[in-house]
Parts: sequence; C-alpha cells; structure tokens
Amino acid sequence: MESLVANSLDDLDLTLITDGGDDKIALVEAMQALAVPERHRWRVAAQSEADELAAGALARHPNIAAFRFGHPCWRKITDPMLFAPPGGEMVLLDPDLYFPNRFRFEPTPPTGVLLMHQPPSCLLPHEVVVRAYDEGFRLAHHTDIGVAQASNGLDLDFLDDLIARLGGKSLPRSMHVESIVWAALAMRVGGGYLDPVHWHCWRNSQWNRVLRRLGASGRTVLRSERFETMKCFHGGGIAKWWIPEALEAGDLPPPGDLLEARPPLPYVELTRDAYEATQRLKSWARRAGYYRLVKS
Repeated sequence: MESLVANSLDDLDLTLITDGGDDKIALVEAMQALAVPERHRWRVAAQSEADELAAGALARHPNIAAFRFGHPCWRKITDPMLFAPPGGEMVLLDPDLYFPNRFRFEPTPPTGVLLMHQPPSCLLPHEVVVRAYDEGFRLAHHTDIGVAQASNGLDLDFLDDLIARLGGKSLPRSMHVESIVWAALAMRVGGGYLDPVHWHCWRNSQWNRVLRRLGASGRTVLRSERFETMKCFHGGGIAKWWIPEALEAGDLPPPGDLLEARPPLPYVELTRDAYEATQRLKSWARRAGYYRLVKS
C-alpha cells in the first residue's frame, strides 16, 4: 500500500476488503500511519459490511453467495463487485504487490478481464481442473490473479453456473480454486494478459530453487529482477517477505517514471491435452525425486 499510494499517478478510490472487526481496526491504523496523499480516497470494509451488501446483490445467485464463505481468497472474485457501481471500473489488487516506479494503470476494458501473466500454471486442485474440463469449460493458461481489471458487469449467471458445476458447496477449501474460476472467466468474457514486462509475476523457477538450496538469500535472488522496467511486481509465495528486507537494505533502485500504456496480450488456452501432458511430467519428476532435490 505504501508503494501504491506513493507511486500511482492515477487518483485512487480504494476499498480494502478484510475479515473481522479487529482486522479492520488494524488496517485503518496502518493506512493512517502511511499519510496517504489527499488526492487518494480510501476506506476499509470488514466482511460483515460485505455480507450485508451480498444479501441483496446475490439473492438470485445462491452459488456465488455460498462461494463467498469458502476460502477467504475466493472473496476476491465475489466481493469487489459489491462495492463498485454498476459498470464501474474495478482494479483488484493482491496484498503481496510492490509498485517500484511512478506509473499509471492500464485502461480497464468495458468488457472482458485483464489478468497478470505467469509462465507456469497454478490451476489446482487437480480434481477440480478435471471437473472443469469434464463440464466443458475452457481454461486460460498462464493466468495470475495478483492484479485483475474489469468493469463491474460480469455475467453472474455464468459465474453462478460455473461454481455449481465445479462442485458448489463441496469444493475443496483451497485458495487455488480461485485461479480456476478466473481462468474459466477469462476464456468466457475475453480480455487479455497485462504486459508481463510492466506487470511482472515473480517465478520460483528451478534456477531460483537451486540458488535457495545453495544458501542464497532472498535479497540475492531479487537482484536478478529488473525492477526499473516494472509498474508492478507480484511477489507471490516466499518473495513477498523479501521485498521489505531489500527496501530496508537499499537494494532496490529509486522510482523512475513508467507512464506508457501497453495493449494486453491475447489469452492462450490451456487445452486438456496440454494440461494432462504437464501433469504426467510433474508425476515423473516427483517419482524421480526432483522436487526433494530443489525444494526451497
């Protein structure tokens, strides 16, 4: 949040969606400590506030309403629409983001959804992915949901049916189910990937795993990242803990200006054949002991 409010050249209207009342108090105090510039507006909403809005807004979509009470990450799909005006712009941000340069957001399309791009696929659990294919849903490849942009007019009938056919209330309470839903939405409504040079997802690549296995620190791993080219860095996984350390140590370059708006890249479909081939490769690597070797 500190890097966002300091480096966004767009005036922001922020709604921080959290869980209980204590979380809300803690977030309010943290935001007040940041001395947010007056051109930005912000508020913090506890789940109880979202629950009140959902009771009316989702009355005709019981599967979406029930989905809100699964894994907390799933509320990133269901709750932003409760606070945005109909047709209004929604920019959904994970908490593990860092904005290293002065920037503007990309234009939000009137239809479709923009997502971040990551080289691997994080579609899990396997049985839910298989169910999606069995039910005839197409899934986008390489989707990362550190940042998502859409207008508040998603097809709720489709989303409600998707959740029901993926398993509804019997869905495993795994955060990665969220990625499956986004991947299906992407292929349904269109849009594209935010340019991965400007909107960069950190990858725990095999090389990074080996470095960590050999004793390299997180700060050392981050030194290979080109922060000067990024509007946003998504430090998914363990990298989220390294950014504050690197900032405190002065490892990261000072902010520059990145104002160019780059068009989104078209989604690539993850076909069932491609998905199953990847699963066979992972199964072989697991049997061979590869993951034990490079675990970090």
